[in-house]
Amino acid sequence: MTTDINDSFDKFVNRWLRYQAQENIHLLLDSDAQWPSPAEDGQPDESGKVRWQPVRQNQNHDLQALVDGLGLQPDKQLESYYTRYYGDNLNARTTRGDLQLLVPWNQDDFIRLQENLIAHVMMKRRLRQAETLFFAVTDEEDFILSVLNDTGEVALEQVGKEPQEILANSLAEFLDTLQPVAYEAQ
Repeated sequence: MTTDINDSFDKFVNRWLRYQAQENIHLLLDSDAQWPSPAEDGQPDESGKVRWQPVRQNQNHDLQALVDGLGLQPDKQLESYYTRYYGDNLNARTTRGDLQLLVPWNQDDFIRLQENLIAHVMMKRRLRQAETLFFAVTDEEDFILSVLNDTGEVALEQVGKEPQEILANSLAEFLDTLQPVAYEAQ
């Protein structure tokens, strides 16, 4: 499954980059010397903007913090997803609407992401709900896309509620269905 998710994510990132180039969209963000990223490409321009693009992570990351903090072995496809690229969030579209794939910006962001995943699982446990691990936010308030940790299925869920709908059997299958959307800095 790991190979499938890596292949699917790589293909989506390549489609996403081609789309941005075809639409003549410049991948620019406000530069922050206190929050650098391997995804940054060059120096800030005169307006303080820096070019970026998704780049493969070169460290051997894992989601061990979830194991250590919760005793939870995270779904391998989600671990592969979060340890594949650095970058800003990637806008995409499904038949259901728009979303942003969450991508860590740098090592500190990767640590913060794990802390947020731990808090999410703790909330799910407190509510006695199925354990899910989020990977995207939607254009609908309080709705996220998650992987059900027990099955690996991708689900739409409202924060604090049980998953509402299964969207794909795996994260790789879900990524294969996504269409790129124009990048807008947040």
